[in-house]
Amino acid sequence: MSIDFFKRLALLSLLVLLQALVLNHIHVFSCATPLLYILIVLQFSTAQPRWSILLWSFTTGLLMDIFSNTPGVAAASMTFIGFIQPSVLRMFLSKEKIEEECSPSLKELGWLKFVSYTFILTFIYSLLFCTLEAFSFFNITIWAESVGGSTVITLLMLIAVEKIRE
Repeated sequence: MSIDFFKRLALLSLLVLLQALVLNHIHVFSCATPLLYILIVLQFSTAQPRWSILLWSFTTGLLMDIFSNTPGVAAASMTFIGFIQPSVLRMFLSKEKIEEECSPSLKELGWLKFVSYTFILTFIYSLLFCTLEAFSFFNITIWAESVGGSTVITLLMLIAVEKIRE
């Protein structure tokens, strides 16, 4: 087994514990919850096989469902963004970078591309997660506040983590 596997496993364990023990109890303005564990999906390189991305995404979502009591919501949302992550990443890479192994980071993509890449995946994840969790559009205002708030707070936290990692 490669060292990359164990690094990713350690990151997964840290993010799941942090989310389950701390971040799930933070509700900014009673609607926005930071969803930092999507960092696992955001960091996959262009050389990572799609089946591996889907497996890691589903496992992360399943663990979050187990610890957060959200049956299937996180697993479905994480699997979907794991499925679209390579396509979204390719939108922000040049042809040369696609052919070589390229991991998405501030240093590799630059500020604008990295924030755009992160925003797209974070917004799609928040949209799916909040929609599946509510399972109705009865109170669309609260739903929209949850999607928007969770997207913004998660995006800010992901950028902060990336800046620290840099």
